[in-house]
Amino acid sequence: MGRSGRQAAGDWKRNAEYEKDREYLACVRDILDSGIFQSMDQYVQHGATTCREHCLQVSYLTYRICRDRGWDARAGARAGLLHDFFLYDWHTHARDTGNRFHGLTHPRTARDNAVRWFQIPEKEQNLILRHMWPLTPVPPRYKEGFALLYADKVCTAAEVAAQAGAAFAMALRPRQLG
Repeated sequence: MGRSGRQAAGDWKRNAEYEKDREYLACVRDILDSGIFQSMDQYVQHGATTCREHCLQVSYLTYRICRDRGWDARAGARAGLLHDFFLYDWHTHARDTGNRFHGLTHPRTARDNAVRWFQIPEKEQNLILRHMWPLTPVPPRYKEGFALLYADKVCTAAEVAAQAGAAFAMALRPRQLG
């Protein structure tokens, strides 16, 4: 039997580079340690990856892109952690609320929650608010926002592919003869 998407996500968590990166952790420790951020583990994001795991992956990739280019890595890391800080199950959101435009509206919800819980500055707010461009019409104001856009798309593609790969492996498994 092939590994499931949940197992692959667990492997990433166990072997996460971010846990050894003291500079990264110094940028985001207050968010990582907060109960409200930890609560994002109750919501599945893509495939078998939780919203918290997704945001960690996006955050660390954004941080590395920004750091390697001499950009504001702290803003990228913090906005990456909070870019999907909407605090609900988006899979049932339309049914529960009637709002069928999660893809368009969640950046504002995430930004508002980030301001409420972490009092983030304007730059980080813009990175969160614009992370769905070009689906939303206004692009990011800062270059770090484009790093966040890229990291989000790369991580999402990897998460969806892992789930699809697990489903494909299960489909190919020989059936038990009865």
